[in-house]
Amino acid sequence: MKDPDISEVAKQSGVPASTLRYYEEKGLIAPTGRRGLRRTFDPEVFERLGLIALGRASGFTLDEIAAMMSPDGPRIDRRRLVEKADELDEKIRQLTVMRDGLRHASACRAPSHMECPSFRRILRAATTGRIAPHGKTVPGK
Repeated sequence: MKDPDISEVAKQSGVPASTLRYYEEKGLIAPTGRRGLRRTFDPEVFERLGLIALGRASGFTLDEIAAMMSPDGPRIDRRRLVEKADELDEKIRQLTVMRDGLRHASACRAPSHMECPSFRRILRAATTGRIAPHGKTVPGK
């Protein structure tokens, strides 16, 4: 396969050309040359884009992902993977509590949610920071 140009990479990967240019600026991908005015990339760029997508879906920042990339391939910090997995476990725990609380609140027979012991427990957890707003850290973690 010849080196795909940026429009071909965008079309095949579903990643907009503007994002590809941004990834290039961040050092996540690098063009191999140009065909006319268009950047061309090694066909392995698709694997790299997959790694970037996987990292983003796992909650890594682009800077963290860039630190794990090298021209020779990924240099994955296994300790950081364990830390990220622990963060995901905590987020799953929080989301499970929220999901269960919403399901309970929707079917609760108490005259008001403020009179429901289950809802009050969830409210206390939110008040004490054990349930953090989306994107925030949990105190003590």
